Amino acid sequence: MRRQITTSLAPGPAGPYSQAIAANGFLYTAGQTPHDPITGERVGTTIEEQTVQAMRNVSEVLAAHQLDFGHVVKATVHLHHPGRDFPGFNAIYEEFVVAPFPARTTVGSFLGDFLVEIDVVAVIPEGLIR
Repeated sequence: MRRQITTSLAPGPAGPYSQAIAANGFLYTAGQTPHDPITGERVGTTIEEQTVQAMRNVSEVLAAHQLDFGHVVKATVHLHHPGRDFPGFNAIYEEFVVAPFPARTTVGSFLGDFLVEIDVVAVIPEGLIR
């Protein structure tokens, strides 16, 4: 059973995909970018500013299913300039996640006019499985 999770507090899908899907006790989010959910405009020009917005967007998608970063078990991060931006990204990321830290994969990707995209997998506690 799959259930679509949506919120107006994070950017909506730009194509045929969901913001998140709850399935088999896990929540899988789509990649969240540094875009304002209301205007759709990119927020910030530095990796730090853009990471804050992307993580806020991830947080809102998690919250739409009553979850937070304490439920996250895996993160995948795409950086446009990994060699240059990894330290700045990592400093901001660390402010959002909690120990024990999620498993994470960080890769270099062509992202167009933004610097970071983040998706996560979160465990859904039994009481929240719907």
